[in-house]
Amino acid sequence: MSPETVRARYEEARATGVTVVAATKYVSVDDMAILVEAGVEVVGENKAQDLEAKHAVYGDAFRWHFIGHLQSRKAKTVNAICELCHSLASESAAQRLEIPALVEVNLSGEESKSGIAPEQLPAFLELYPRVLGLMTMPPESGDPEASRPYFRRLRELAAEHGLKELSMGTSQDWRVAVEEGATLVRLGTTLYGD
Repeated sequence: MSPETVRARYEEARATGVTVVAATKYVSVDDMAILVEAGVEVVGENKAQDLEAKHAVYGDAFRWHFIGHLQSRKAKTVNAICELCHSLASESAAQRLEIPALVEVNLSGEESKSGIAPEQLPAFLELYPRVLGLMTMPPESGDPEASRPYFRRLRELAAEHGLKELSMGTSQDWRVAVEEGATLVRLGTTLYGD
């Protein structure tokens, strides 16, 4: 993973007009330096303890987002470090979170995925006034087009509720997500390679 390669891939994605959130789940603390050199502005971490460790070294180098499953007991860490949480999906976490958030919606109904059911969204939005938008994770597929109906439905749900931000699309399907209105994409292997 070279800074030049990461920069080129990052700039290609940014050219679409979306906010690129560099998913750092598999990036070591030492390798975060490459992201600094590549000019990455926003990073998204999945685990609160990794967020703390990376932020301790690279605090002001990035804008920090939390993109993993948010447990209520980790909200304090996320509040202290992040500007946005992409994965608000429980009432207990909503009671402890203090920063702007996106509600994670489980559109596929997969039990292995976090998120609230679409029909729960109106009540959930009343719980937490700092919701800026929605996030979803479609079922894994080798075909990016398989994600399109999920992205389209999320965009429709956001419009129904007057929400502007859409965090949808990962390395496998981000281009389809952009076509369907994503404002944030979460990229890992697209930026760094396998």
